[in-house]
Amino acid sequence: MLVIGHRGASVAAPENSLAAFEAAVAQQADGVELDVRRTADGTLAVRHDETLADGRRLVELDRAGLAPHVPELSVVLDACRPLQVVNVEIKNWPDDGDFDPSCGLADAVVALLAERGELDDGRILVSSFHLGTIDRVKELAPRLATGWLLGFVDDLVGLVEKAAAQGHDAVHPHHALVDEALVARAHDLGLAVNTWTCNEPDRIRWLADLGVDAVITDTPDVALEALGR
Repeated sequence: MLVIGHRGASVAAPENSLAAFEAAVAQQADGVELDVRRTADGTLAVRHDETLADGRRLVELDRAGLAPHVPELSVVLDACRPLQVVNVEIKNWPDDGDFDPSCGLADAVVALLAERGELDDGRILVSSFHLGTIDRVKELAPRLATGWLLGFVDDLVGLVEKAAAQGHDAVHPHHALVDEALVARAHDLGLAVNTWTCNEPDRIRWLADLGVDAVITDTPDVALEALGR
């Protein structure tokens, strides 16, 4: 099972900061997960929330207006070159103030990866809670791996089947929702199961025994130790 640093090694350093991604590399994580949002001038900002700490909205700012600790996606990708996997989560949800129904952020992420020659290197996985967003990514870059983030819903297996029908490569359920039947059905459909966000060593070992493909964790060092690595 791969160990993926959630927003970097986000206990060792502030989440989604360059220091957190560098810490994940230092801890020998297999990969990292990060969040990307759009700004007014098209900068791809690595941040989970749609606002800064002072309440300003990223979508209304240009690069110069961002806080110094908010890195650009290209800078983070450079820092993560030693890693096996980089999971780029596109933040584009209808309830958010920066939601874009045209899914233009998907276009921008794919364009950056193409410019960097990283569409086909097998390291990048693009995910989102918004199915239309990863559908757009897959339309633009069919060979780029895509994963659908699944929250607390009733028919989880039905959504796994929908992800497969839409041509995606992975599902990302919360670890509390994972069971043997879910993993088996996903694998039967050719989908990887990458679960979030688990920091408990016993639970991490249980997920590995179940056949989960990757665990997203705030503490990559703890997860690696739990797995005997």
